[in-house]
Amino acid sequence: MATIVPSVSWPGACWTLLVCCLLTPGAQGQEFLLRVEPQNPVFPAGGSLLVNCSTDCPSSKKIILETSLSKELVDNGTGWAAFQLSNVTGNSRILCSGYCNGSQITAFSDITVYSLPERVELAPLPPWQPVGQNLILRCQVEGGSPRTSLTVVLLRREEELTRQPAVGEPAEVNTTVLTSREDHGAHFSCRTELDMKPQGLELFRNTSAHRQLRTFALPVTPPRLVAPRFLEVEKSWPVNCTLDGLFPASEAQVYLALGDQMLNATVMNHGDMLTATATATARADQEGAREIVCNVILGGERLETRENLTVFSFLGPILNLSEPSAPEGSTVTVSCMAGARVQVTLDGVPAAAPGQPAQLQLNATESDDGRNFFCSATLEVDGEFLCRNSSVQLRVLYGPKIDRATCPQHLKWKDKTRHVLQCQARGNPYPQLRCLKEGSNREVPVGIPFFVNVTHNGTYQCQASSSRGKYTLVVVMDIEAPKSHFVPVFLAVLVTLGVVTVVVALMYVFKEHKRSGRYHVRQESTSLPLTSMQPTEAMGEEPSRAE
Repeated sequence: MATIVPSVSWPGACWTLLVCCLLTPGAQGQEFLLRVEPQNPVFPAGGSLLVNCSTDCPSSKKIILETSLSKELVDNGTGWAAFQLSNVTGNSRILCSGYCNGSQITAFSDITVYSLPERVELAPLPPWQPVGQNLILRCQVEGGSPRTSLTVVLLRREEELTRQPAVGEPAEVNTTVLTSREDHGAHFSCRTELDMKPQGLELFRNTSAHRQLRTFALPVTPPRLVAPRFLEVEKSWPVNCTLDGLFPASEAQVYLALGDQMLNATVMNHGDMLTATATATARADQEGAREIVCNVILGGERLETRENLTVFSFLGPILNLSEPSAPEGSTVTVSCMAGARVQVTLDGVPAAAPGQPAQLQLNATESDDGRNFFCSATLEVDGEFLCRNSSVQLRVLYGPKIDRATCPQHLKWKDKTRHVLQCQARGNPYPQLRCLKEGSNREVPVGIPFFVNVTHNGTYQCQASSSRGKYTLVVVMDIEAPKSHFVPVFLAVLVTLGVVTVVVALMYVFKEHKRSGRYHVRQESTSLPLTSMQPTEAMGEEPSRAE
């Protein structure tokens, strides 16, 4: 029978096991065996193995090792030999043989080599995967043995999608995944598992590089483009492009263009909605029919919207005065012009033809000062009529004047009352108006209330003056003084004084005549007749009554 016994290993040996395979009868019925070590070894491919062949037969002189592997005799002796096998890359069976007592004895061992896969690779994923469509994952495995112990696993993040044995060379394992929005940004990988635990080793794993999946979804409707129908050369106008139902909106690319001119767009997204805005400015070489284009690109697919736009040039109207400030009496020419194909109308009179100017002439008068002239320009663009207007004001320079209708030349006011001198001057440039009293140059205010008294009586020179000359108007102020009560009182006082004087005079005369005993009273006197007074009466005695 075969028995396994310990054996000594030489330096460089990897595995040391002993097997006895063949028994040979010896002297007196003794059986001899040949042993090989190691028995059925398992080790990594490419390694070296020290094999020991030995027997206890005393007559065995030479032991050889039969194998297809590269071998080298390390050492030998009576009944044993050691061989070094190198670069063992595959499974093999080795055979030790020798002679004992003229009979061949043999022993064998099966070498099992294991190796990790040389390449574990997940096939490239598509740059973008539409949401709701099947994705086929493919993993290829090259090398790896023993294949009976090798398994291939496909993973989404850490989720195991499928587990299959590695079959063929290279081995290929496939599985199908229905993609969703949640798969956007997910990592997929392929892993091999070489289970050598039954051989007393471990589970060896080898994982491929991760591949990231990007999923996307596009709406069925095209982008909504808001752009002008007409755009004037060198003018700017906002352009807006929106698209809803886009996933992931943040990774979409948006291009806005005016013809072959790319616009600098600002892109914003909120949820599944994307908005791009830009400013379109037309060049002179773009005049004519053009297109505004909005392209939204995601997942290698394009959604596009185009809108027609007409680029036009609209010059004018240009309204000019030959003299913006014309002296009174001079000739003024008013002209209005515009660009080609533009019809102009000056103060209601159209030009002879589109592209032609309109003109009118006038002799500037005072009534033309501040007169406004209007010019309208009309351009037809793609069936639409575009209009523009312009106006200009004429200034006529004329000398100062005072309106006699608003400035009465004779004013009759009462003393100590409040009045306003209503005089107005006109002219261009606007004149200064002053009213000065003749002889004293006393100035009265014009246009504002002032207090009137008798000292304002007199004639005034109201003069309007400017750089264009002077104009003078004479205004007379007649201030009526109120009736006085002083004269009647004065006369009454005089009459009273006269009466008193007369009475005093008569009393004096009366006294004088009494002394003489005579009285002379003029007939024209209105006084009562006086009677004579006796001396005794004058002396204070009571007079005697006549009988």
